Amino acid sequence: MWHVLKQIVRTGIVTEPAPSVSDADGSVIQRIHQDILDILGQALTIRVVDAGSCNGCELEINALNNPYYNIEGLGIKFVASPRHADMLQVTGPVPRHMEEALRRTFDATPEPKLVIAVGDCGCTGGIFGESYASCGRVANVIPVDAVVPGCPPPPIEILRGILSVVRQRQSRTGKR
Repeated sequence: MWHVLKQIVRTGIVTEPAPSVSDADGSVIQRIHQDILDILGQALTIRVVDAGSCNGCELEINALNNPYYNIEGLGIKFVASPRHADMLQVTGPVPRHMEEALRRTFDATPEPKLVIAVGDCGCTGGIFGESYASCGRVANVIPVDAVVPGCPPPPIEILRGILSVVRQRQSRTGKR
């Protein structure tokens, strides 16, 4: 016990420094928020599907809910059921045993459905690729509207991916 306490005192507090908050980052986030609100004019609901990721992408997606990004304030919400979702965000390479579940989730999402593949594994299959156990990237199983590369991608890039898909939908339908 004393050995552990001595080690704690010797080591001290080991954390990474807080991210620097520059005005440029804040203005970019505010501009993305405003663009999403201008285009949507309503709520957007997202269902996140972990198809077999390491949880790195999920941590960054969850960071979108913190006070810094505050996507709930924009009316963008995460939902538990694909039947209530407008958009699917899929992370990880799709293993063979998740292929049917992902298709059913996609089919359960009402039209017009949007799909974003998040992270290198979801975009390209990552280090797993395609094999007897893996279907590889998400686009091999369901149609994908946009990809957000990175391992894991930062929350701002995920926001940009959401904005790009919403813009695509607006340009396709020509309405809000």
